[in-house]
Amino acid sequence: MTTASEQWQGLRMPKSTPWLRDSPGAVFSLFREHVGGLTKSEVVRLTGLSRTAISSRVDALTDRGFLVAQTNDSPEGRGRPAERFVLNPGRGVFLVADTGATGMRAGLFDAAGTLMDEMYEAFDIASGPEVILARVDARFVELLSRTGVDPARVLGIGIDLPGPVDQTLRRVIRPPIMPGWHNFDIPGYFQRTYDCPVIVEKDTNAMAFGEHRKQYPEIGELVFVKLGTGVGTGLIVRGDLYRGADGAAGDIGHIPVAGDHRTEPPRCRCGNVGCVEAYAGGWALARDLSAAGYPASSINDVITAVRSGNEVARELVRRASQIIGEAVSDIVHMVNPRVVVFGGQLAELDEIVLATVREVIYGRALPLATRNLQVTSMGIDDPGVYGLAELVADEVFSIASIDSVLLFPGRSSIRAAR
Repeated sequence: MTTASEQWQGLRMPKSTPWLRDSPGAVFSLFREHVGGLTKSEVVRLTGLSRTAISSRVDALTDRGFLVAQTNDSPEGRGRPAERFVLNPGRGVFLVADTGATGMRAGLFDAAGTLMDEMYEAFDIASGPEVILARVDARFVELLSRTGVDPARVLGIGIDLPGPVDQTLRRVIRPPIMPGWHNFDIPGYFQRTYDCPVIVEKDTNAMAFGEHRKQYPEIGELVFVKLGTGVGTGLIVRGDLYRGADGAAGDIGHIPVAGDHRTEPPRCRCGNVGCVEAYAGGWALARDLSAAGYPASSINDVITAVRSGNEVARELVRRASQIIGEAVSDIVHMVNPRVVVFGGQLAELDEIVLATVREVIYGRALPLATRNLQVTSMGIDDPGVYGLAELVADEVFSIASIDSVLLFPGRSSIRAAR
């Protein structure tokens, strides 16, 4: 018997064949790129298709509830006001949960990508999948209740996690700080309640994607570095997420630190010694600050100590920033990004962190790699939440998915408009 997860995965795989590149799904993708909407004449100019062909596709998308028409004040044609078509926000909603080591932010988005409501909850990711996912689902239920949305209108769910994710299985694989999560069926957990696809992503990938879509949509290459309890990276290459062959790309937290920083390299949570995270992760900074006689149990304690004028804490953060800068300079040489974005709790100390990593990156990387490079902090709050919403929308509203609804309605698993 085919499971719900397998059915959605089967729907994900096909791509539009060449003769379908001017299909309804391809036309719909233009409206996602132009959030202010388009008239039929504008779509004709963008695609080069005939007015008749575009009218039939836009009318079909409108009839099935993917688009809605708005009256345009500016005249078009023979002095008649043109109808401008936009994404239909009422078609359904997306639920997302940006999940870190110490808490998560859940969000509810309408189908047009507008954030309707959100909430934060603190927890320990090491509590295990059953406990954490139950709390995530409880927040989903609360968000739906607060906004008066029927759970049957959920079109897709996205959750990111602070661990390596196998994109084929959509499961976390041997995460260093998440006992019990290995190979847990996260999509299956939510599909017991919600009849929709479930996206599972590494947290730094979702953050990179959100920052790219919302702040730097025209930039092809971007690196996002999260400095929190751990150290992680998300990569944008040629305008899309780069995950590598198995989803492990960009994990600089577990590459070895070059140089003799200590007589005995510290042991990392992954089991190796001398990793970047073992020196510069929030948990490592708390360990070293406590060893120096200033009790600290988390990255937040380290930040508080720095802001209180603790010189030991400041020196630890400065050293960590130098190590991170050295690791990121290697990525700059490999990827040649246009923008490097730093986020996470430690990045809030930008007067130390950003100043140091900039100095190291510009000092170590070759001039050709840095002459147009921008090193900066996050441009939006909660990029992981927005990145997840974009990833879910990309799947739910993919060309293949839209075409399956409009061209092959008998084979479609995506629910019709309500």
